[in-house]
Amino acid sequence: MSIQNELERLMDGAKSDAALRRELIGAAKSDDPMKSFCDVCVKNGYEIYLGELFAYGQDMNDAKLRSVNGGGVNAIDGWDDTFGLLIKELEDMKD
Repeated sequence: MSIQNELERLMDGAKSDAALRRELIGAAKSDDPMKSFCDVCVKNGYEIYLGELFAYGQDMNDAKLRSVNGGGVNAIDGWDDTFGLLIKELEDMKD
């Protein structure tokens, strides 16, 4: 299963499970947020691993830069923070 599919499955699960959502948000506030987040994911049955999550964010950023036909030589602030955007989306979900 691809990382994108697992992230979508995770977000669907977090919408209906406030405890999971709180655990994921709490993990993101740890000393090693991405690792802790991935540990929570795996513990809850979501195959989201640190290397894959990091690579996914990098791939998303690279695709955005390629989409401007060579005009985007520098990343735009916020484009490279896929993990931060994921946490923000979790925080914005209603209980």
